[in-house]
Amino acid sequence: MKIYIDNRQNKIELKDDIYDKIKDITRSVLVDELDSSDYEISISFVDNEEIRSLNREYRNIDKTTDVLSFPMDQDFDIPGIVLLGDIIISLERAKEQAEEFSHSFEREIFYLLVHSLYHLLGYDHIEMEEEKEMRKKEKSMMKKLKIFKKPKGE
Repeated sequence: MKIYIDNRQNKIELKDDIYDKIKDITRSVLVDELDSSDYEISISFVDNEEIRSLNREYRNIDKTTDVLSFPMDQDFDIPGIVLLGDIIISLERAKEQAEEFSHSFEREIFYLLVHSLYHLLGYDHIEMEEEKEMRKKEKSMMKKLKIFKKPKGE
């Protein structure tokens, strides 16, 4: 598995150990869902300004969002590599949501990662039944990973 992590913002500092946890979470979701971790994924951390720009460009929605997922179109073949896609997380928005929901910043990042990974795997939450299935998978994975909604500081 190859995970490319790009921190393109300088407003919020990330602890060094978060990168290992991101790799562990990604591997766990892929193995659980696909019985394999032979994939390539790109994860970028950005600020609110950049994610708003990307949201406007790719979704025609001119507002800040927490995360964007871009599943890779497999119309081309690169021998030995399965490109899963790109995940873009706004650390500013993640921090805002962590405060809003009264849990840790790290927990919010990890949830957004799990959520996005399921999008890359083809899950969505547009229709009610799809949303139920996706939320059930997210909740189950967060429990399996022992990532709970603990209040900040605990």
